Amino acid sequence: MTKPAILQTNLGTLTLPNPFILASGPPTASGEMIRRAFEKGWGGAVIKTIRPDGMDIRDLSPRFAAWKGVRGELYGFENVELLSKRTISYWVEEIRAIKQDFPDNMLIASIMGDTDPKTWQTLAIAVQDAGCDAIELNVSCPHGIPKAGLGASIGQNPTLIRDFTRTVSAVARVPVYVKLTPNITDISVIAQAAAEGGADGISAINSVQCMLGVDIDTFTPVPSVDGYATPGGYSGPAIRPIGLKMVSEIARTVQLPIMGIGGVSRWQDAVEYMLLGAAAVQVCTAVMWNGYGIIRGMREGLTRYLTEKEYCSPDAIRGMALNRIRTHQAMNRSVRIYPAVGGQEICSRCGRCITACRDGGYQALNMTGGGVILNRERCDGCGLCILVCGTGTLIEALR
Repeated sequence: MTKPAILQTNLGTLTLPNPFILASGPPTASGEMIRRAFEKGWGGAVIKTIRPDGMDIRDLSPRFAAWKGVRGELYGFENVELLSKRTISYWVEEIRAIKQDFPDNMLIASIMGDTDPKTWQTLAIAVQDAGCDAIELNVSCPHGIPKAGLGASIGQNPTLIRDFTRTVSAVARVPVYVKLTPNITDISVIAQAAAEGGADGISAINSVQCMLGVDIDTFTPVPSVDGYATPGGYSGPAIRPIGLKMVSEIARTVQLPIMGIGGVSRWQDAVEYMLLGAAAVQVCTAVMWNGYGIIRGMREGLTRYLTEKEYCSPDAIRGMALNRIRTHQAMNRSVRIYPAVGGQEICSRCGRCITACRDGGYQALNMTGGGVILNRERCDGCGLCILVCGTGTLIEALR
């Protein structure tokens, strides 16, 4: 019988009981909430960003909007929420208490000073003296804060990233992670700047700047506050492809541990991030939608997957898909696929594949009394028909 895998994970010099970490945000807004999460089985938590006591934080109401499916399932989520409203002294006491109660769980303090670099150092010293395991620099918040010269306005500037990271690293005795913004042309440049500034690791990505939608009756973008709206940060399952792409770029650029963030709601999502170079993953939106209890399925699913694949821990699969990424120019153009009929008896005759091929492909499919027929001479191998088939009638085959 195969020995069950263990979920203990190495994140640089740190060790977690499992690779699932709560991201900085509403689920980590208080010490009481973090304790409940640790009791449920989360491996770590990043405190909602701690800021100087004098920084004015006044949240909007409402401040969330969601893109949902017909059954209420979440696709995408927008927020315009700001930083922690709690004082530094509150968090200093809570860090001490949480680490006393949960010494094996990783507690990361997310911090954001003002435009004076010394405020970042002050916060870093306070949280590390309280006993946090690591510090995460929030230089990537996409809304509200950038207008003050903070958040993404720092994260989009390699020089500022390098300087602020160096400033905090100069006083830090615990690992310093830099949380990067996706709202940039080339994230590898920013990751390199963080590494040059002395970062011990990278967290990526923060939310994607967005405008989720517009009420077509009132003409008001959402979330609407007194009839007006402001762009916010996009998260949830829809941004996972963006996060995966950027984590893979970071992993190929710097030799630093990475915490992957963006659309993680199932254990399978975590595996994808790990295969592309992440050592651990952070989760926020899925918890806001479904609660801390989702950690049970994530842990069980990951354990089962690793055991079936005969890997001893999550560390063993880290980066295993990176060597399968190539430039577009380097891809093999001699390979061609075509749709094969897996079983006409399961075909519903809906015609979706015919329409897709006719109006978005190469007019290679026809419907007859016997079912779907392919004209191999016309087929260019794009694969669209296979994607739109809802019954599994069409399957991929090689020429």
